[in-house]
Amino acid sequence: MKSLLTALQEGRLIELPDNNKEKSLEYLATIIEAIPDIGDVGGITEGVLARESAHNTGIGKGWACPHARTSSDGELLCAIGWSPSGVDYGASDGAPVHLVVMYFVPDSQKNAYLKEISSLAKAILTVPSMQELSSLTDLGEVRHRLLDAISLALESMAPDARARMIQLEVKQASATGIAPFGLPQDLASYVFPLQIICIPGAKPFVLGQDLELVQLIESQEQLVKGLKDSGRAEGPGVQILLRSYALYPTDRIVYDCLAFKIPTPSASPATESVIRSPRTEGKPVSLT
Repeated sequence: MKSLLTALQEGRLIELPDNNKEKSLEYLATIIEAIPDIGDVGGITEGVLARESAHNTGIGKGWACPHARTSSDGELLCAIGWSPSGVDYGASDGAPVHLVVMYFVPDSQKNAYLKEISSLAKAILTVPSMQELSSLTDLGEVRHRLLDAISLALESMAPDARARMIQLEVKQASATGIAPFGLPQDLASYVFPLQIICIPGAKPFVLGQDLELVQLIESQEQLVKGLKDSGRAEGPGVQILLRSYALYPTDRIVYDCLAFKIPTPSASPATESVIRSPRTEGKPVSLT
């Protein structure tokens, strides 16, 4: 669901100004036509409406996924419209649609689109938070719900290769009683893969499966400063190791990290000394 995540990161989640189906589709098509990356491509609105008249794209559980195809080259893109009251979409389950995800599909991206829409449909059916849309009343709340839900969906639909790597290292280290990165064996369950997304002028937000850890990192805005240069950071209750990062237009950065929950002060001195031992390279980023 890369395109959906990108749309959220780039601000293409909007509140629909009308709960009329046709007007909602026209509005989202206009937003897609205004995306600079697609170039001078016309007929998007007409294409979406024509396809919708031939086949209803409501997929149930409050979601619909219309699309427009083009013979031009480009990337798979989407825009997301949220309707607080719901759009009478004529979906097969009869439920009003609260989220309309409109895709722009170049011919070269047909396979990518089919893969994305298949993953999204599966996530909608299996992740409860992607079905609980009617109670949301704020666009910011919708955005955070989607980010959390996408993270859960990605981690539940396919085993995370990096998480498997950690588990393998833990098993290999069982003979010595020391888990990866200098953590004691009984603390291996406190290691979590996650992504931190930084956008200028906005608070960093975190994609991860452990809600407590996500909230902990998001509450410490200064934590990610210097992460790219030092490769690690430390704050109250958490240590972060940078594995890689990606730069996007307008100075946006996505950090791919491993996070460690630091034991509470009640932890034994031996445990604390192992965590802070020289086995973990580099110096933590100072938050003071």
